[in-house]
Amino acid sequence: MAESKKNPNQLNIELPEEVAEGIYSNLAIISHSHSEFVVDFIRLVPNVPKAKVKSRIILTPQHAKRLMAALVDNIKKYEAQYGVIEEPEQPPFPPMNFNTPKAQA
Repeated sequence: MAESKKNPNQLNIELPEEVAEGIYSNLAIISHSHSEFVVDFIRLVPNVPKAKVKSRIILTPQHAKRLMAALVDNIKKYEAQYGVIEEPEQPPFPPMNFNTPKAQA
């Protein structure tokens, strides 16, 4: 019986349940320094004037470039399967009210 060999390049990744649920974000703000990129994922909520950063990811410049390439590749695959992702013309900053009526008490 042949002995199974582990691939030394294989990475075992654990995904905890609370992380697997994900965090919804509808805005990302990206900043950078010489040594890192910081991506803040933010959730804007209708009629709430204060948005909250829900997650912050800090990347090396090299990893940020690899992430960009991976996103480009995945978007191409998505569009090949589902069609072009339409981008409506947007103002410079997302509207805070989402065109919903103001809540009244």
